[in-house]
Amino acid sequence: MDPVYSEITAAPEKLFKVIIIGDPTVGKTSFVQRYVENSYKRDYKGTVGVDFALKVVKWSETRTAKLQLWDIAGQERFTWMTRVYYKDSHGCVIMFDLTNRNSFINSLKWKRDVDSKCRLPDGSPIPCMLLANKCDLQHRQVDQMEIEELYKEHNFIGWTETSAKEGIMVDDSMK
Repeated sequence: MDPVYSEITAAPEKLFKVIIIGDPTVGKTSFVQRYVENSYKRDYKGTVGVDFALKVVKWSETRTAKLQLWDIAGQERFTWMTRVYYKDSHGCVIMFDLTNRNSFINSLKWKRDVDSKCRLPDGSPIPCMLLANKCDLQHRQVDQMEIEELYKEHNFIGWTETSAKEGIMVDDSMK
């Protein structure tokens, strides 16, 4: 059984820290905004350091999970703080932009960074989901076979295409 799922079933309410990471402008803040408030703004300012959001998810009549989402800045000048931001995380979303090949290549750098700095209490790596954002846009620079390969080779728990702007697969990807 999935250790995270068994934690949910053990207590009526559980808090999970989930970090959202990736290069600047891939849509992390838009994704969090869409997931938590079901809204989209065209004019986000870049995240400075880290931003927080809380989403309460009802798993059953008697069980609730609180997801504390940490939207972590992708700019290089903030990466020295990642160890502090990653501390005590239960899960991770690594996001890239389908129209920006570099952001896809860098998702491996983000995965290695998380794996080197953050572990679950049993010593295993935290579960990481790979999200290919901006699937609503044309001119993709990354194809599905490449994503599938990266996902399998580097122990992501899953991957999917999303569009924070259109709300495509946002809720489903977080389940």
